[in-house]
Amino acid sequence: MSTPLRVTAFLVGLALLLGVGYGVGAAAGPIGTEGRAGTAADGHGHGPDATGAETDGPSAPAETGAPGTGPATSAAVAGLQVSQSGYTLVLDQPVTDAGRRPLRFRVLGPDGEPVIGYQRQHEKDLHLIVVRRDLTGFQHVHPELGADGTWSVPVDLTAGAWRVLADFQPTGAGPLVLGADLLVGGRDDAQPLGEDVTTTTVDGYAVTLTAGTGTGPAAGAGTAVTLEISKGGEPVTDLQPYLGAHGHLVVLRDGDLAYLHAHPEGEGAGPEVGFHTTFPSEGRYRLFLDFKHDGVVRTAAFTLTVGDGPAAGAGTDTDEHGEEPGHDH
Repeated sequence: MSTPLRVTAFLVGLALLLGVGYGVGAAAGPIGTEGRAGTAADGHGHGPDATGAETDGPSAPAETGAPGTGPATSAAVAGLQVSQSGYTLVLDQPVTDAGRRPLRFRVLGPDGEPVIGYQRQHEKDLHLIVVRRDLTGFQHVHPELGADGTWSVPVDLTAGAWRVLADFQPTGAGPLVLGADLLVGGRDDAQPLGEDVTTTTVDGYAVTLTAGTGTGPAAGAGTAVTLEISKGGEPVTDLQPYLGAHGHLVVLRDGDLAYLHAHPEGEGAGPEVGFHTTFPSEGRYRLFLDFKHDGVVRTAAFTLTVGDGPAAGAGTDTDEHGEEPGHDH
């Protein structure tokens, strides 16, 4: 086969792969420069926004829920846009191969030039979430910034459709979460999200999630989320700080991967780590808890169904704490 024909066939195959892998949900532990271990595998914007349109400009909550969910509530969401407030996330290679690969990207500012000045949040200038569209792969990593404004970090990728979410705050601007799609060549064995998972084991640690009270979490309402950690039947009471806290919780909505990033309330070192967040719509969610113990960061993954909440209405650009969408404390 001639070279042009091979290239054409390859691109057609990738387009088909993206269509198959776009919307489906267990998790691989995070990777990075710190010691990490563990896999939780027991449940088994340019990026489109919640409606499938590409968006630009200031963040606006979706007027409709994620695919397969009910209407959005007044809670705002983040990560659905590739461009916001003049800033744009650009992947160097939006199509790549499976395996451990270098992921490189830039954040372009309102002047079209790569941003090189950032305001540190939770001990890092930028937090990067790399997640499969079916929510079966998850990595929370911290890339390095080059002098030319290019970020880079190695990530482990399997064939299929992935989403890259950059959580950062440029110097002189507010916090932002931008998202872009990443396509990994090969056969995409997308998996269904499966049943709810509220108890999981990772690297010998048992972690149990409790969300809401009574009938469980409701869309649009402030929800207490508690994670209890034990090992060998004994409560873990000496969690170590990681990125300035005793735990970090990333919440992703099934379908469009709307993003929430919560940090603990209080200073307790376990066995319970408490968070407060607002689920933007009814539907299915995947939650990933990063915690550090014995010098190693581990990730526990959960699946949760959120019920109908307050009447749907126009969203806001800040949450109940006056912060940008996607950040809860």
